[in-house]
Amino acid sequence: MKDKFERIIDYMRISITDRCNLRCIFCMPAGGMTFIEPQNSLTSEEIIRIVRTAAGLGVKKIRLTGGEPLTRKDLPYLIESIRHVEGIEDISLTTNGQLLKNCVHTLVRAGLNRVNVSLDSLKPDRYREITRGGDIQNVFEAIQEAEREGLLPIKINMVPIKGVNDDEIGEFARLILTTPFHIRFIELMPIGPRAWWGWDKYVPMDEIQREVSALGPLSPVKLRSAGPARYFRFEKAQGVVGFISPISHHFCNSCNRLRITSDGKLRPCLFSESEIDLKSAMRSGASDSQIERLLKLSVEIKPKGHSLNRETSIGCLRSMSRIGG
Repeated sequence: MKDKFERIIDYMRISITDRCNLRCIFCMPAGGMTFIEPQNSLTSEEIIRIVRTAAGLGVKKIRLTGGEPLTRKDLPYLIESIRHVEGIEDISLTTNGQLLKNCVHTLVRAGLNRVNVSLDSLKPDRYREITRGGDIQNVFEAIQEAEREGLLPIKINMVPIKGVNDDEIGEFARLILTTPFHIRFIELMPIGPRAWWGWDKYVPMDEIQREVSALGPLSPVKLRSAGPARYFRFEKAQGVVGFISPISHHFCNSCNRLRITSDGKLRPCLFSESEIDLKSAMRSGASDSQIERLLKLSVEIKPKGHSLNRETSIGCLRSMSRIGG
């Protein structure tokens, strides 16, 4: 599919659940949130039907997100079913890693190609505070197991937050000296709990990159399927660092994705409140050709870009766990 701005749309991110075993400070309110009732989430067959229809229109890459996708018991079945959809070339997963260690082998056998692990501190106590209860040792062991199973390159996503974990930027960057990981720094976005969000917590990418560059000269690296990240490497480093800057240097002009929320809404842009209700359409008896038309409509209304900047106070009204992180 191609939108009116000549962008090729070949990537779909699907939030398969809004439920999570953590309560990260920038994702959920401290008191938790009301989750979608199971009957209001997409079933595995509905997800597979959406993927099959999207693949017929040129979508090649699928990322399964949440919430925490590993809380969904039918995840191996979903991955295996998507793997057999003609046209799908890559299946990836974003996870907090808490439950990953014991199911990596099963997921790889099902057809998982890649994994991104969210990790916002290397300090056990701080990690527990940011996630409101997470055990960092589970994440370390999961990453090791994923590496043994060949899920390479493993991408580790870190969101620097002013006064919370921004003093660890250098420590994260140093990981690439001795590991083959992709360490990706992502700007904090105005999504989720309004009581918590504020521009005083935002660390601009130029500041992040300066801190990383202080460790040594960085050389740009061209990677296949790099997505929105700009990648660099220190001399003789095993891994790479990536910079994803949706606010300060947005990448809307090359956006290639659509999003499916955990309650079955088709969203053409993370920061757009425009949504198309695929779930209701399917449950009302929509044919495959009608679902195809809704996918095409989403591409047609996909905006040129967002207008977020330092003067913007409102980003996205939905929580990231619903949209898909």
